[in-house]
Amino acid sequence: MFQGASALTLDAKGRMSIPSRYRDALQAQAEGRVTLTKHPDGCLLLFPRPEWEDFRERIMGLTMDAKWAQRIFLGSAADVELDSAGRVLVAPELREAAGLAKDVMLLGMGKRFELWNAQTYKQQEAAAMQQGLPDSLKNFII
Repeated sequence: MFQGASALTLDAKGRMSIPSRYRDALQAQAEGRVTLTKHPDGCLLLFPRPEWEDFRERIMGLTMDAKWAQRIFLGSAADVELDSAGRVLVAPELREAAGLAKDVMLLGMGKRFELWNAQTYKQQEAAAMQQGLPDSLKNFII
């Protein structure tokens, strides 16, 4: 399970170094193979390949009213591998879709990661903090 936030930088070629605390797990779980795709919230999702394959099957099984979700998730998916330096290349189309230029946030979200433009993430997080907890969490958290 992946958790935690990492402030990272994309290099001039659009490569991002995966933090060392995640590299071993990605090598063991997915042989360094990951899949990146768009998310409607404006970030990218990064899946270890076995988790992506499970997610892809679930998305493909959705009904016709979810065709645009299928197009977003499946149509923009890019399979990549960690290079020898532990970096992944984020395709230009995906960087553009999520507004990624240089400073990014990688969030461990259990079985996958979210990759955000650092400034966008800070703004979204601040707005969420101002709204307070949703009703579903009010009795969950002490």
